[in-house]
Amino acid sequence: MSRQMLPKLSASNSLLLICDMQERFRNTIKYFPAILQVAQRLLEGSKLLGLPVVATEQYPKGLGRTVAELDLAKYNVPVFEKTCFSMLQCDKVASHIQSQFSDRKTVILCGIEAHVCIYQTTIDLLEKNFNVHLVVDAISSRNQVDRFFAFRQLERLGAFLTTNECVLLGLVQDAGKPQFREVQKLIMNLTPDSGL
Repeated sequence: MSRQMLPKLSASNSLLLICDMQERFRNTIKYFPAILQVAQRLLEGSKLLGLPVVATEQYPKGLGRTVAELDLAKYNVPVFEKTCFSMLQCDKVASHIQSQFSDRKTVILCGIEAHVCIYQTTIDLLEKNFNVHLVVDAISSRNQVDRFFAFRQLERLGAFLTTNECVLLGLVQDAGKPQFREVQKLIMNLTPDSGL
């Protein structure tokens, strides 16, 4: 049996994608407050470490805009509207990533729903030879069965399952770096239970 090597995280080679963290999902997605808190942490950490961030909104006319707590405008995060489930099937997202971040080969992915938009985005990213790190405590669905089996399937296809703290400390890599103290402040408070 061959062993798959886990690509080392690097802030200079990675990109954070935030998928469809929208208002309409607030009351339907399992553990939404927890995954929102973790997404906020990832967003703040990404900005501290100079990691670019791209966000999408699935049919915002019907599902609302990105939740206010993420405050994407504050971080100058580009937000793309889409109707396709995969973020990469949206031409504007795909061309933005290709034109702005073609040197980045690792994607850190969070958002909703695990078995739909996250699932299809991950497959497209893997087909384009990206290393995909799914932040499981920042990804959910309307029910746990869909969530768990999406994670199982995506891991078998080659995605890496991880947590927000693992990602943030993996990006810092060294407690001697100046960014470590700021990242440490982000992770000091335990995140609420996300059902995993």
